Amino acid sequence: MDALRTFLAAHKTGSLIRAADQIGRSQSAVSQQMRKLETQVGQSLFQRHGRGLILTDAGEQVLSYARRILELNDEVIRALRSASIEGSVRFGLPGDFAETWLPAALGKFKKAHAAVRVEVSVEGNSALLERLDRGELDLVLAMGHRTRADAEHIATLPMTWIGSADSDVVIKPGRPLDLALYKSPCFFRRAGLAALDDANIAWRLAYSTASLSSLWSGVAAGLGVTLRTGAGLPPTLRRLDERDGLPSLPVVDLCLHGGGRENTPALARLREVVIESALANLPS
Repeated sequence: MDALRTFLAAHKTGSLIRAADQIGRSQSAVSQQMRKLETQVGQSLFQRHGRGLILTDAGEQVLSYARRILELNDEVIRALRSASIEGSVRFGLPGDFAETWLPAALGKFKKAHAAVRVEVSVEGNSALLERLDRGELDLVLAMGHRTRADAEHIATLPMTWIGSADSDVVIKPGRPLDLALYKSPCFFRRAGLAALDDANIAWRLAYSTASLSSLWSGVAAGLGVTLRTGAGLPPTLRRLDERDGLPSLPVVDLCLHGGGRENTPALARLREVVIESALANLPS
């Protein structure tokens, strides 16, 4: 099972070095696992493509079986664990992930652990962490707060400018750039305004909201451009970049926060599910 998980990581990242970083093992251990797996199947699974790796025909076939084998293995483990896990967990997440891959992951967790009562809250990153500190939540997935002592880093995501899919010209000569932003405090807002000021691009706050769905609607209607990570981007919107005359943006860290609470079996399993789902669905 370990070799198959390493094989999937190598396929996803296109590199044994990046696969080693992702699964927390040395490059030599990963290489040894892949050599052993190739010896067992009697064929090469990877071939060089530029500076990366791609699957051979045999590798493509093994990939299909590996996914099914690991899914069945994990299903057995979950079934056995679920019999002994009970209690309640209160989980908070930002709206960026509330309508994409996380709901399916939470539903899968609930199905496997029927005795666990799950309460989910969707709010802004800072608001979620304030509730965690007040004892109202047990676990929070949040962006932009890696410096907290309880931060468990999951991924580093690029910020991106976002505009209406119907818009062509973003910056018009002689006119300030219309912005649609979250209300303060918001680190995306701060990062965007700082980038525009550094680039000497005039701007005007045309639309302000505390709701992500409202923000998407305002941008889709052409009221202004915004910036997020691009996670869960509706088809009515498009990513913008330097070709649209906009400055580059920093990255943002995605972390899990537990507030220093005791890691109960139910909470530990939820943490595993969130991390597994994040690594499977977010860019490498």
